[in-house]
Amino acid sequence: MNPHDKVTDFALLDDQEQTVHLSDFAGKPVVLFFFPRADTPGCTIEACGFRDQFQKIRKTGAVVLGISRDTPRAQRKFREKYDLPYPLLADVDETVCKQFGVLKEKNMYGKMVMGIERTTFVIGPDQRLLKVFPKVRPEGHAEEVLEALKGLK
Repeated sequence: MNPHDKVTDFALLDDQEQTVHLSDFAGKPVVLFFFPRADTPGCTIEACGFRDQFQKIRKTGAVVLGISRDTPRAQRKFREKYDLPYPLLADVDETVCKQFGVLKEKNMYGKMVMGIERTTFVIGPDQRLLKVFPKVRPEGHAEEVLEALKGLK
């Protein structure tokens, strides 16, 4: 996907087992961050970064959504453990991961596996892709996204 492309609507279960559609947020910018696995060190740093910047991000009018291949139950436990104020979506069958092209071959302890490459997408109020942050480093990423959102105004 490239900037200005229209993002196809999708539906996933959130951590409360409610169906969430991208189109539910039409008219608002959406920060969609893909993370490899709930409650792992890098993912916790990234998710807590978005938690810590959440109020500032909300002031830009944006919505934050996290996505991984974890189950709704695992997402709920992760969200509750770290008091995350935004929904975590469960892409168990990898449909949305494939739609956004975030599944990549990774070297895990010397073995090649398919996993989520930490990537964030900023989607505009018109559901067009505005910005992509590939190969995200968890530390300071939420601040980087916040600055990008401020620049969109």
